[in-house]
Amino acid sequence: MRVVGWFAVGRGIGIWIAVAAILVALLAIAILVLGVTVVGGQEFTRLMVLHGESVEGAHAMFDTAVTAVVVAAVGAAIVASVALAVWMGRMLARPLREIGSAARRIAAGDYAARVPRSGPEEVTSLADSFNQMAASLEEQARMRREFIANAAHELRTPLTNLQGYLEALRDEVIPADRATFESLWDEADRLVRLSRSLDTLAAGDAATDPAMLDDLDVTAAVRSATDLAFPTIRAAGLELEVDVPERLPGRANPDHLAQVMANLLSNAVRYSSPGGRVRVRVEGRPGDLLVSVVNTGPAIPPDDLPHVFERFYRVEKSRDRARGGAGIGLSIVRQLVEAAGGRVGAESAGGTTRFWFSLPR
Repeated sequence: MRVVGWFAVGRGIGIWIAVAAILVALLAIAILVLGVTVVGGQEFTRLMVLHGESVEGAHAMFDTAVTAVVVAAVGAAIVASVALAVWMGRMLARPLREIGSAARRIAAGDYAARVPRSGPEEVTSLADSFNQMAASLEEQARMRREFIANAAHELRTPLTNLQGYLEALRDEVIPADRATFESLWDEADRLVRLSRSLDTLAAGDAATDPAMLDDLDVTAAVRSATDLAFPTIRAAGLELEVDVPERLPGRANPDHLAQVMANLLSNAVRYSSPGGRVRVRVEGRPGDLLVSVVNTGPAIPPDDLPHVFERFYRVEKSRDRARGGAGIGLSIVRQLVEAAGGRVGAESAGGTTRFWFSLPR
């Protein structure tokens, strides 16, 4: 495309708007000219004849007094319409060109590109949608970078430990006793659990079909999950409270629901204060049902609370690496619940933390 004059020449919207405006103006001018010269001329001649002028004289007077004025007015109207059309085409085409330029920047990897809001309402709406898309892409790029960095960090720690143990064994710095092999097994098990969690996240990201949901008794599924977790809860010195109705039907994937409950209960055990309490509750609501897992312990800071479901996110201080986990469990919870059409959330204050999720009924 090459630029000539005020707007781009080619197949852009600006030239088409300008051409359309000029054609409309020319049509209006043609109708006006025909009306004045034909209809107006006949009426002028009739009136002049009634007042004693000849037909030839009336035509001459009309040509002298009116036709010249009409020709001048037509010329001025054409010039004005062309100028207005060019201005209008340029005004409408400029924001679209800016959007196109910003789109090319985003395609090249510059996700910070934005476009100003200018032009008619439809164009500003398009700019708003484009900026929203760009912000979403920028956030996705940030999360992808953090995910790669965090995944590399999570893998590097156990691998470094394994390498250190194996080098020490090779150089006979430490004895090859049961304690050493248990430490090696712990690090290998950590890698296996991390790889499984990553597989779960990758499978959820790659899924294109909706999750297969079954009609089931959510109460029975939650009781089964708490029964499986009870030995771990008791070994941690915690008290378990289960508040569920006798029966509560809902729609969910049984395997996904079991994994969601296992992750939430494991999270509650990991971050509960010694001698604390874990409480599980299920309640029905109009249109859906709500499952809550509450634990006593250090509260999550308000600034960290909105991010707890992000991948590899850890709350500093009270919830650091020393407490275990890779920061993936809650991400899996959100992914599986949202795949079933539900929602997740977290609340933390006054030494109590509550994670909840909803399921359709």
